[in-house]
Amino acid sequence: MSAKAISEQTGKEFLYKHICTSAAVQNRFRYASVTTDTDWDQLAQDHSWLLTERLVVKPDQLIKRRGKLGLVGVNLDLQGVKEWLKPRLMKETTVAKAKGVLKNFLIEPFVPHKQEEEFYVCIYATREGDHVLFHHEGGVDIGDVDSKAQKFLVGVDEKLTEADVKTHLLGHAPADKKDILASFVVGLFNLYEDLYFTYLEINPLVVTKDGVYVLDMAAKIDATADYICKAKWGDVEFPPPFGREAYPEEAYIADLDAKSGASLKLTILNPRGRIWTMVAGGGASVVYSDTICDLGGVDELANYGEYSGAPSEQQTYDYAKTILSLMTREKHSDGKVLIIGGSIANFTNVAATFKGIVRAIKDYQVPLKENEVTIFVRRGGPNYQEGLRVMGEVGKTTGIPIHVFGTETHMTAIVGMALGHRPIPNQPPTAAHTANFLLNSSGSASTPATSRTASFSETKTSNEATPAKKAKPGVPPEAQHPTSDSAQAKATTLFSSHTKSIVWGMQTRAVQGMLDFDYICSRVEPSVAAMVYPFTGDHKQKFYWGHKEILIPVFKSMGDAMKKHPEVDVLINFASLRSAFDSSMETMQYPQIHTIAIIAEGIPEAQTRKLIKKADEKGVTIIGPATVGGIKPGCYKIGNTGGMLDNILASKLYRPGSVAYVSRSGGMSNELNNIISRTTDGVYEGVAIGGDRYPGSTFMDHVLRYQDTPGVKMIVLLGEIGGCEEYRICQGIKEGRITKPMVSWCIGTCATMFSSEVQFGHAGACANQASETAVAKNQALGEAGAFVPKSFDELGDAIKSVYDELVAKGVIVPAKEVPPPTVPMDYSWARELGLIRKPASFMTSICDERGQELIYAGMPITEVFKEEMGIGGVLGLLWFQRRLPRYACQFIEMCLMVTADHGPAVSGAHNTIVCARAGKDLISSLTSGLLTIGDRFGGALDAAARQFSKAFDSSLIPMEFVNKMKKEGKLIMGIGHRVKSINNPDMRVQILKDFVKQNFPATPLLDYALEVEKITTSKKPNLILNVDGFIGVAFVDLLRTCGGFTREEADEYVDIGALNGIFVLGRSMGFIGHYLDQKRLKQGLYRHPWDDISYVLPEHMTM
Repeated sequence: MSAKAISEQTGKEFLYKHICTSAAVQNRFRYASVTTDTDWDQLAQDHSWLLTERLVVKPDQLIKRRGKLGLVGVNLDLQGVKEWLKPRLMKETTVAKAKGVLKNFLIEPFVPHKQEEEFYVCIYATREGDHVLFHHEGGVDIGDVDSKAQKFLVGVDEKLTEADVKTHLLGHAPADKKDILASFVVGLFNLYEDLYFTYLEINPLVVTKDGVYVLDMAAKIDATADYICKAKWGDVEFPPPFGREAYPEEAYIADLDAKSGASLKLTILNPRGRIWTMVAGGGASVVYSDTICDLGGVDELANYGEYSGAPSEQQTYDYAKTILSLMTREKHSDGKVLIIGGSIANFTNVAATFKGIVRAIKDYQVPLKENEVTIFVRRGGPNYQEGLRVMGEVGKTTGIPIHVFGTETHMTAIVGMALGHRPIPNQPPTAAHTANFLLNSSGSASTPATSRTASFSETKTSNEATPAKKAKPGVPPEAQHPTSDSAQAKATTLFSSHTKSIVWGMQTRAVQGMLDFDYICSRVEPSVAAMVYPFTGDHKQKFYWGHKEILIPVFKSMGDAMKKHPEVDVLINFASLRSAFDSSMETMQYPQIHTIAIIAEGIPEAQTRKLIKKADEKGVTIIGPATVGGIKPGCYKIGNTGGMLDNILASKLYRPGSVAYVSRSGGMSNELNNIISRTTDGVYEGVAIGGDRYPGSTFMDHVLRYQDTPGVKMIVLLGEIGGCEEYRICQGIKEGRITKPMVSWCIGTCATMFSSEVQFGHAGACANQASETAVAKNQALGEAGAFVPKSFDELGDAIKSVYDELVAKGVIVPAKEVPPPTVPMDYSWARELGLIRKPASFMTSICDERGQELIYAGMPITEVFKEEMGIGGVLGLLWFQRRLPRYACQFIEMCLMVTADHGPAVSGAHNTIVCARAGKDLISSLTSGLLTIGDRFGGALDAAARQFSKAFDSSLIPMEFVNKMKKEGKLIMGIGHRVKSINNPDMRVQILKDFVKQNFPATPLLDYALEVEKITTSKKPNLILNVDGFIGVAFVDLLRTCGGFTREEADEYVDIGALNGIFVLGRSMGFIGHYLDQKRLKQGLYRHPWDDISYVLPEHMTM
């Protein structure tokens, strides 16, 4: 959503902070907010003027015409304000159809003035520019301002001057106030532009001898411009429409949405309702709401929302559990239904998103059963069969009634089932599996003969079309496409089987999808000539062309790509919302580009309008923003349009049909592909213009193209609530510019049934006046001559009826079906579908990073921190695959601490220091030190553990063990120290010994080693049990006695070197410390002194 209403207080704060005008704006920042929690003494202390001035008080909750409704208290003192609020604060009030509680009020200074000092000013955005309205009479009795006010259109990228204001707007204003009004209006307009307002109304604006007073204000800002205006806006709170509460769950989902590249929306309409929805897609979510309301469920509809844009499993889980939590809080006597619906996805992996929903259902299975919830599922798209299977399985395992349907079932049929208006099939027909479309049943790897690329309907010279209205005689085609003098004419044909494109962004999956589509359409060459990605150098990217591998160049610079590929005339722009504007404007510098598809959602409307203006000047057709693109079967497809190959083949998009469509929604365009393929000979061309308020090209642009395209025999229009573009279609039909049969339907009919305003999934899907409602548009289209069904449910029937009539009249002659070439399935997708298996190159059993949360040996990372397991606990999970007792974790951490360092003189630290002083990096220096670890330095832990364990397990008494080692000429590992002795004990060993004796259940091997120490120190005092030896034997005791390991497991960990890992890990900390120390001290290259080297050369060499 882009245009969002802000509170009056927020709007005035923006104005007072940022307006630049010579007019003296009075009462700046003099307002106080009151809620039920307000401390009046503190409020008076913070705003001392409350005690000295007369006041005005009014609710600040997006309520229109407050004065008419008696909701403004005027000329009161502070006590009067309190008395005025008593019967109103926290009281339920009805405004139009909406019932709500008055809870936020605004207090401001009362401004004494005369009626003739009141004015009205308003600025609002349209596709062509910004309209400024001014009326010399303001106030509550202004009436129909649209008919009264002076209007002036400031075109896109144009400036408003004081001369413009005086000439076009202030004709009836008092002469002595024109200068101050002109300055203020220009300042207001500049503020409106700079802060990305979309609507700004002041009524009344009062101008007295003291200056300008902004009394009442209403405003909307473009929320998508947050990344541009954050510094000026700060943290903006968008209040809900009056009559609808702001729920914390809505804020939670809004926060998830803000942090995600996907789209997640939730509006709670009736928390006690029995009908809940979880719908994928902005357009589909509106269609489901429409159908629920059409079938009488408006009073029981609990929520509106949508998820789209390939949310991750975790994001879907969070979204689903929020809805399940809400719907299971209060029981309903008739039970509840959850409709998990959606159109056919273009690129979202349905199975992956369903995993998140299934997780949520499992978590809430008890409350779902207690609330008698029945779930109805309908979905299509990539891997939808697996998603439906998993959803069906969870129904069986949990005992929750879950009815599952795929693309064989009309999109909204499950609504009728859920509401009891149609029976639930026992065995729904199963659509063919993805694999059935993609695997070559003949076993041949060769490419089949070229499939047909001409129109699917045989062109007849006579009786070419059945007009809805007679065309005007003698009107040339070019006259039906009026253009301004400065604008270049746009192409009627956007795509052909020879169209070449550049893709902006490293969208390898989308590009591969385009190439696969090209291949099954039997194109001679790929439709993607190059890619542009500014964040890497020029290189080539590997893709598949049928069975072969090909290379597509990737350029860092748009200019280089255009220069190397002059044949390209289409750009598919996958840039993010922050860079889509700049990259698209850059593209229009190159005259070879005729079409740009902008995929990103959330581009600020002001930027989109600049793109439209530039495109009109350059003769460029823009598809988008906020679109999946478009498709011309047999020729070309944009990015992810049409979904994966299974849907393209199922919907027969590999060859042209006779029906062209245009819609706003990308997801619903794929649903149209499905509907049209089932009811007609298929799609000739389809475009999703995008869900923003100002799409780059309009319904009319594409309908007129279809009108002039001989292969198109009928047109389908899927409009929606918001905007007025559909009325241009009505006008075109009435004027005879559109003569081909048109089936149309506008979604969003439910909006008129809601008591408060609902912003649907698309930014442009909100009616600002009665004419913008879907109901009004459908009526107008029907009256104009289009075929308009009673509901979306009947859209397919209407399309079939018109098509059958055209076939009966011979306008369409269905041609013989030609099978498309088969395309080998990608390995990754075949594996996703469970069609193949292969041995893994690696096996791991300690960590899994594939999900939304890192897992250590089966324990989520959040649990690791919640349990405060520490480094020792993590080491236990990753090294030993189990949770160790608390004392074991502490012992591991103590071992790491005592082995961290032993001074710069030992070989490992010495090597690290020398390497660091040679200018090597951290990794090289650390590795140099670690490579010295072995039996002579630090690597005695494993050896000591093995020697002592073997002797102890062999029942050798300590003296026998010592004598045996001496006889064999072997050192006892872990015994002996260069500095420490029995008289100068190693405090590290003492610390560890005290802990082990106090906490370990038993220490048989340590006791054995201490007996050996008594024997060795009796011979030489420095033959003590050193820290390596102590850790080695103590760790064996730990493994054998903690209860977590079998004897075989304990011995295996010693044999595979786990104990030396303790020293390596601990000493790495010290080595890194030495490296950083040398760098900090800026030590130069180390050269060993000559006098510390004994040069011993052979005698014959010195003679």
